[in-house]
Amino acid sequence: MEQESSFLDRVLKIVKDESAAHIPLVQFKHPKELEVILHDDIDISEPVSDQDLEQSVRKVLHYSVKTNKSTFRNQLYGGTDPYGLAGAWIAEAFNTSQYTYEVAPVFTLIENKMLDHILKLFGFPDGDGIFSPGGSLSMLYALVAARYKAFPEVKAKGIRNLPEMVIYSSEGSHYSIMKAAHWLGFGTESVRRIKCNQCGQMLTDELEKAMTEDLSNNKVPIMVNGTAGTTVLGAIDNLEEVARICSKYNVWMHVDACWGGSLILSQKYRMKLKGIEQANSISWNPHKMAGAPLQCSLFLLKEKGLLHEANAAAAQYLFQQDKFYDVRYDTGDKSIQCGRKIDAFKLWMIWKARGDIGLNHMTDHVMELAEFCMETVAQKVGFRLVSAPLQCPNVCFWYIPTFMRHQKEDVKWWDLMHKITPKIKEILMTSSRLMVAYSPLRDHKNFFRLAFTFHPRLDEKEIIDMLQAIEDCGEMLSLDIL
Repeated sequence: MEQESSFLDRVLKIVKDESAAHIPLVQFKHPKELEVILHDDIDISEPVSDQDLEQSVRKVLHYSVKTNKSTFRNQLYGGTDPYGLAGAWIAEAFNTSQYTYEVAPVFTLIENKMLDHILKLFGFPDGDGIFSPGGSLSMLYALVAARYKAFPEVKAKGIRNLPEMVIYSSEGSHYSIMKAAHWLGFGTESVRRIKCNQCGQMLTDELEKAMTEDLSNNKVPIMVNGTAGTTVLGAIDNLEEVARICSKYNVWMHVDACWGGSLILSQKYRMKLKGIEQANSISWNPHKMAGAPLQCSLFLLKEKGLLHEANAAAAQYLFQQDKFYDVRYDTGDKSIQCGRKIDAFKLWMIWKARGDIGLNHMTDHVMELAEFCMETVAQKVGFRLVSAPLQCPNVCFWYIPTFMRHQKEDVKWWDLMHKITPKIKEILMTSSRLMVAYSPLRDHKNFFRLAFTFHPRLDEKEIIDMLQAIEDCGEMLSLDIL
C-alpha cells in the first residue's frame, strides 16, 4: 500500500510535466502507426514495476491530445477549471455513489444545493433535477418525462396500446434526439426535423404547421425539442415562440441547452435564453463551455416529483422506506442509472471558489472574445462568415486560399472548397498548430467552427494567431495537392 501511495504522489508531477506550456498540442500518428509505437506500453499481459508504469503513462500522455491548450478548438469543451479538476480528484478518491444518503451524506446535500441554485437561475424555483452523464442521457430523461406526463400508464403497460406519437426538433439539433427516439421505442421516423433559417434557428411557423398536420392525422405530438446553442452554428431557437406553440397545443417543451445554457450565468447575455423559463424541462452541460471536468450534466424539470414518478423502480434492497433517516434524501430512484458518480461536487468546487460573480465575468469574457473573432473574420481578406450575428460563442467561416479567389463560385468551385477545408485542418493538426472543427451543414460545404470556452482563458492575440495559422496552412495548398 505504501508503494501504491508513493505512485499516486508522483501522478500530479506526471500530469504537470506532460501538460507543460512547451509540450505540443498533439503528436499525431495514424492508428496503425501508433499501435506499433505503443505496443509494449499499452500491453497488459504482464505486471510491470512502478518505474516502467510511469514511463508508459508518460508515453501515453505524450501522444494524447492536450485539451488544456488554447489551440484545442476541436470540440465544444476544452481545458478544465482547476477547481473542478480538484473536485474530480477528490470525488474519485472517495469513490462513492450518489444513489443514497447513507453512502453520500454530504455529497447528497451538495447535489441538492447545486440543483436548487441552478433551478432558480433557469426560472424553475419549485422544480426538480438530477445530474446525469451527458446531454444524450438528459434527452432520454426528457422524452421519458414527456411520455409519462401524457400517458402515465406507459410505465406499466408499455407503448403497444398508445397512439402514434411525434417528436419535433430542428434540423440543426443534436443527433441524440434520434437515438433517444430509437432507444425508447418511438422509432426515428417519429422525429420530425423542422427546417431552420439561415442563422440555424427553428422556423416556428413550420413547427406549428407540422404539429397541426399530425393532429389532423390522429397523431399525438409528445414533445418539442428546442435548442439553445446548436452544435455547429450555436443557434438559439426562438424559445418564447416555441413555448407559445407548446402551450397552445399542450405539448411538452424541452430545451437542449447543453451548450448555450452557460449563458444563464451572465447578467448581460442571459437574455439570449429568453423563454427558457417557460419550458417543461432543460438540459445543460457545464462540462462544455463552463469547463467542469467531463462529465458533468444536468437535467432540470419544472414539475417537482415527476422525475421520481416516471423513473422509480422501488428496489427494496436499496431504497428501503423504513430507514433511520429521512428517505426523501435518497435520490437514486429518480435516476435511470443505479450507481451514479458525484458529479455535482466538481461543479460545487467551481461555484464555491468563483461564485455567481466570477462565473458571470467568465461568460462575458468568452462572448466578448467570440464577438472579437467574428468581427475580425468579417474584415480579414480570404475569410468569409457562414452566419451572423453571434448567438453562442461559435464563429463559423470558410478560408478561401488566394488561388480560389475571384473565380465563378459555381458547383465545381464549391466542391473544391469542400475538399480544401479538411485539408487545411489536416495540415494544422499534423503540424500541431491548431485543432479546429469543420463541418458541412445542409446546403453549406465544409467550413470551420471556432468555439470558445471558459478554459483556458484566451486573449485577442491568441485568436489572431489561430486565424493566421489557418491562413498560413491554407496558402500551402494548390490544385496539384488537392
